Amino acid sequence: MRYAFAAIAMLAATPAAASDPVLDEAVEFTAQIFHLDTGVPGLVIAAVRNGESTVFGFGETAKGNGQAPDGDTLIGVGSLTKSFTGLSLAALVADGTVSLTDPVGPHAGVVDALPEKDGRQIRLIDLATHSSGLPRELVDVEGVEKYSDASFSANLSENPLLFAPGSGIAYSNVGFDVLAMSLSGIAGEAYPDLLKTKVLDRIGLTATSYDRPEGENFMTGYDWNGNEMDPGDPIENRDGASGLYTTANDIVQYLRWNLDRFGEDDAEMRAISHAAWLMRDGLDPVIGMDESGHMDAMGLGWVIMMPEGDRPLIIQKAGGTDGVFSYTAFAPSRGVGVFIAINQFNFSAGMEMAHIVNNLIGTLAPR
Repeated sequence: MRYAFAAIAMLAATPAAASDPVLDEAVEFTAQIFHLDTGVPGLVIAAVRNGESTVFGFGETAKGNGQAPDGDTLIGVGSLTKSFTGLSLAALVADGTVSLTDPVGPHAGVVDALPEKDGRQIRLIDLATHSSGLPRELVDVEGVEKYSDASFSANLSENPLLFAPGSGIAYSNVGFDVLAMSLSGIAGEAYPDLLKTKVLDRIGLTATSYDRPEGENFMTGYDWNGNEMDPGDPIENRDGASGLYTTANDIVQYLRWNLDRFGEDDAEMRAISHAAWLMRDGLDPVIGMDESGHMDAMGLGWVIMMPEGDRPLIIQKAGGTDGVFSYTAFAPSRGVGVFIAINQFNFSAGMEMAHIVNNLIGTLAPR
């Protein structure tokens, strides 16, 4: 059975978006076929084009509950959190608090000094572009709780970097967690508070936070075997890489903000976040960056894909956590953005999800 939901209302200060029949038709048809093809329990998709928006939900937020996801369904977006962490850094750079090339060492907090390689220190920009040389995950330390200060300290003190900072790219959850710790140290406040003040409140994302969701309108995730996954409580020191919950309505507002090419408010912050700070050409190695489309360059937490065929330049980020896959992508020069989430760990569906969104953007915003 198909469930469709009306276009999202804009913030009170902005006139309601007018209906865009082409946007509605393209988004609904694409998502419906994808849902039927993959058989995932539930799916929600949201899109923005030239200021107008739409949201559709299919299936169920939890198996058997008969409730379709909608614009207010809370969703754990996993690594999409990294785009917000990069934006927190952009905000501090825009207001002159830090420079992208500042060394991280004095600010990380959990260790006296970060590792170096070939005489190169890790800089803030290296953490935000996955080019620090830090590994993807922490290794277990005997007798130490994972993700504790002691766990980070042991990992950062004892394990060498994979490569010299800035010379390669390897996807690193560790790097983004260290980035959040460092920004917290620089700002002198807890990172969730910094994020709320500098990013969430600024953009108007009222439903986005690290708080574990309460109530019934929550996207329950399922593992590879279809078993329900419990997201548990927030994990200490994991705020930079993952952990945010949000809604399709909030992501529509996030996309609107990111697509505001000529707006004066937050223009520098937006430009810093989106800029291609690190090009793929000449980097060695490049690991773990192409699952949602070929990475050509890195913004601050964002993957940048250069134009190809009928598809315009796309800035994107994928996430996966506790049985939920999500993907957000937008074409800043075309005023189009799309968000999608499914509530089952299904790798082929996750790959296809990014593919159909990238193609949908090409359809809605051809070159």
